[in-house]
Amino acid sequence: MKLPFIDRIWRVKGSLPLETPMTPATAFDKLDPLFQTNGTSYEIAGDTLTFAKKNPAAQDKLATFTRGTLKVGELDGRSVLSYNVTSPALLACFLAPLLFLALGQGNVAIGEYEKSKAEAAEKSGKNDKEKKPDEEDKDIELHWIDVALGAPAPEKPDEKDKEEDKYKKYSPKPAYILAAIFATLYLVGRILEPWLLRSIFRRNLSDRATTGDIDPGERLSQE
Repeated sequence: MKLPFIDRIWRVKGSLPLETPMTPATAFDKLDPLFQTNGTSYEIAGDTLTFAKKNPAAQDKLATFTRGTLKVGELDGRSVLSYNVTSPALLACFLAPLLFLALGQGNVAIGEYEKSKAEAAEKSGKNDKEKKPDEEDKDIELHWIDVALGAPAPEKPDEKDKEEDKYKKYSPKPAYILAAIFATLYLVGRILEPWLLRSIFRRNLSDRATTGDIDPGERLSQE
């Protein structure tokens, strides 16, 4: 069963017209350094290169894309590199916000449950057994040194504030913040990573990748 909309979450497809006509063997030879990294395996069958990466290092230029195929062919008389790659990192960034949103909603549900349970216990008089009748009205006494220094007497905590602090641990805000962070990472990565991938392929397949760039200072001295 094919799910194209879900597949687009972590799959990147595209094509890159090459500057000069070249055979698949020539193109793959230029791309070979990209696959000479630890944990990378690849296979060439005619005009198609299939690769897979296991635990790629951070220095790996294709570390984001751990599996895919590259194909070199012709389109409108020009050599074209077509690529179809997948990125588990993009998939993780897409799923993470959903997980944190679920956790946030779970916290809300738990907080509401605890609050309703406390209200029910208060109505039934269970709270009276847990604290003394004069506990709430008892003034907070200052140390005699604080009195001598003229320190003001501390105010008794407001009951409303105490209730808010009690249920603050069930706030969904931290989960929502993390969800927003990962959603932003996915949106940025979904735009940036395909652009970087295309740039890497273009750089390795360009004529300058073979001949090498001439240093500007050296070019001026030659002129």
